[in-house]
Amino acid sequence: MAQALDVFRAEIRDWLSANLTDELREVSRKSTSVFVDKPHTLKWQRILHEKGWVAPTWPAQYGGTGWSEAERHIFASECALVGAPSLAPMGLRMVAPVIMHYGTPEQKAWYLPRILSGEDYWCQGYSEPGAGSDLASLSLRAERDGDHYVLNGSKIWTTHAHFANKMFCLVRTSRDGRPQQGITFLLLDMDTPGIVVRPILSIADDHDFNQVFFDNVRVPVSGRLGEEDQGWGVAKYLLEFERAVAHSAGLKAALSDIVRHATALEDGVGGKLIHNPSIARKVSLLSAQITAIEASEDVVMAQVARGLNPGPAASMLKIQGTETAQKVQELGVELSGDYAAVSQFAARQPGSNEEPIGPAVALTALARYFNGRASTIYGGSNEIQRGIISKMVLGL
Repeated sequence: MAQALDVFRAEIRDWLSANLTDELREVSRKSTSVFVDKPHTLKWQRILHEKGWVAPTWPAQYGGTGWSEAERHIFASECALVGAPSLAPMGLRMVAPVIMHYGTPEQKAWYLPRILSGEDYWCQGYSEPGAGSDLASLSLRAERDGDHYVLNGSKIWTTHAHFANKMFCLVRTSRDGRPQQGITFLLLDMDTPGIVVRPILSIADDHDFNQVFFDNVRVPVSGRLGEEDQGWGVAKYLLEFERAVAHSAGLKAALSDIVRHATALEDGVGGKLIHNPSIARKVSLLSAQITAIEASEDVVMAQVARGLNPGPAASMLKIQGTETAQKVQELGVELSGDYAAVSQFAARQPGSNEEPIGPAVALTALARYFNGRASTIYGGSNEIQRGIISKMVLGL
């Protein structure tokens, strides 16, 4: 078994060496957000799709690789180590498993191949100005009119809505009973008349988020996933896949970068920063935390690959992964010193000829730190995740 995995790892490394272009490596190196911009992520997705490796966690019957959990872990680790850009998760990792579970045969046949190829690029319509972590309070109205729903209201913090041609969306179809009972899950086209997308710039000057407005937007009933007024269960199912993300490969690569920079940077007293006791201690603690996360992921990802619901383990992974990532980002800012405060938006654009200021780590350190603050909020805040764990595991 070990020898077979060594052969598999060598195959992955050889293929990545031959197919991951310098342009895509630069995109990943300069990326400061969870999400790489659409032109770059789609370029990498199409290369992977041609090879048949774009959806390692999907069942083989829908176009997945059929890999074992060990093989999926090796693939993710090797991609992270060589700096492959991340793929947009909204289609491949989030809505696709939900379509597999709740979709009609016609919906599966239409949407899943287009998600694999990148022909459809998705965004998530969950949060609203008055409904974030308390998602059940959402109010985007959807009134039935024959074979359509008519939508009025807005969604906010909608990542990559300015790129997307599709949205999966939670709407309010009834106010009878408990708030969760009147929610419906819809799949819709972003070019439908009445949809307006307005940008929200981050503190790091990145444009990832948007507010999306709906003014008498007509969505066919055939775009509904699951039953009317039963979308809360669909939404919870999706959120568990959003939270059950493999963090360890990316965290390992990020910490490896930190160690590389700390090994090169002077400490001001004749040595290197990596030998500073405070820095060395933080690196050791982060390394141990990442190893623990990796062990947890092996269990959860094996469940997901078998089509099982990860349950509260998804919440635990979300907490561990995002909070450890923030600590890695904080260490990057610490290594950068005063240079972290310099705005280098132009220099960190792919293809830019502008020379960076200060050590290499400073080019992206503060922007990654700022953008990383959101990771403990989106997908359900970490405070909410702790509440889920206390209820489902401890019975509190």
